Amino acid sequence: MKKKCLVLLGIGWCLLGKALAQQPEEVYKKPLETVLKEIEQRYHVKLDYESKNTKDKVVNFADWRFRTDLIETLDNVLKPLDMVWQAKGKDAYQITRYEYFRKSAEEGKNQLDALLKLCTNSEGWEARKKTVKDCMLQTMGINLNARRNDLKPIFHSRRVMDGYIAENVAIESIPGYFLCGTLYRPAGKGSYPVILSPHGHFYNNVDKSIPDERGRYRPDMQYRCAALAKMGAIVFDYDMYAWGESVAQTGNKSYHRTGFALAMQTWNSIRALDFLLTLPGADPKRVGITGASGGGTQTLLAAALDNRITASCPVVIVSSSFYGGCPCESGLGIHACSLTNNAEIAAMVAPKPQLIISDGNDWTKTVPTIEFPYLKKMYGLYKKTEFIENAHFPNDHHDYAFTKRVPMYHFFAKQFGLNIKAISNKNGDIDESKITIEKSDAQLAFTKDTPMPVYALKSHKAIMEAFKNLQEGAKL
Repeated sequence: MKKKCLVLLGIGWCLLGKALAQQPEEVYKKPLETVLKEIEQRYHVKLDYESKNTKDKVVNFADWRFRTDLIETLDNVLKPLDMVWQAKGKDAYQITRYEYFRKSAEEGKNQLDALLKLCTNSEGWEARKKTVKDCMLQTMGINLNARRNDLKPIFHSRRVMDGYIAENVAIESIPGYFLCGTLYRPAGKGSYPVILSPHGHFYNNVDKSIPDERGRYRPDMQYRCAALAKMGAIVFDYDMYAWGESVAQTGNKSYHRTGFALAMQTWNSIRALDFLLTLPGADPKRVGITGASGGGTQTLLAAALDNRITASCPVVIVSSSFYGGCPCESGLGIHACSLTNNAEIAAMVAPKPQLIISDGNDWTKTVPTIEFPYLKKMYGLYKKTEFIENAHFPNDHHDYAFTKRVPMYHFFAKQFGLNIKAISNKNGDIDESKITIEKSDAQLAFTKDTPMPVYALKSHKAIMEAFKNLQEGAKL
């Protein structure tokens, strides 16, 4: 018995020695999921979270982070781990990772109210606009005065459709990098407005031929481009960086989720407009752009930064509390450098005509009550409130569906004098049924018969270097 006690005593001293040798944070470490379960039990609440966000996280000094108040406890536990909570009903909370690109609607409104106080006349707003514009360009590394290389456009596979023509195109937006897309033109000859059509991040579950079920090949992209061409506009849709055909040059589609993608995509939009304005019949006085989600971000940026754009239609993106969930939209801190947001960027277009399309099931649900009233006031500085419009669909979701395309068609018809009857049935309703939806292979710029030039850049690093050299004025 005495021997047994001595053994137990020895083990106890060893354990105590080990504990004393540990640092305090090691003694009080607990897995986050364990701590969350303890919070549920102690405060009688339900915490909802995804294991992928919590399973590898550890809370230091876990027991010391508990307080009498639940909210204080949640903040103590989650904030050091870059995680946040959100009330989801009575005694229920959602636990998520901190999202730098999102804040509350109340915070967004407060920021807009503060911005309104900064600019009480058009002169003050023009000064603020220049500050924001210069900041964004500098952050992206874009020099609008850089000597631009020859676009060397490649055209092939011209298809004559019902009232429009489609053609596959590649342009060299920087030396060695080719921007691929589809050009849609009216069937006749004349003077036509030009419209850029950048794509967003939507999935498509209908056409299984679409790479990753998304990108510029989606039916909604083809519908809007072809319809606008039937109405009398020259339209160009094009790949975002490291999406679609761009992956053949970047080497990996993961490079889309980088800050550089934001800079490159914005530059590509500028160069795409350079291309459109070289085409026969292009009218430089009628220049438009429209896109949704990530394409909406490009719509906002291009319209704010390129003075050649005369009318724009950003879809499901304008918000004072959401900056874009992809690093290709918000990864470079273009909003942080001048403390701006997407609603103020939309205001930078004023007093040019702009249609904001929003819905009730994403971050644009507040547009009718927060962002649109702000934009009306900003357009009011120029006495042009009639030039800013909002089409809101409270039951719609995050997409560029038919319901959203209809007001866009009417908007550009009004601004550019397009023929809305070209896509209307005998009852006067919009009818897209005569538009041909193609398989993605039919829209590829590079094929066996039309291969990519041998000197094309073939790595993300090489593309970044070429972009930097061009913007800094290196010899082409």
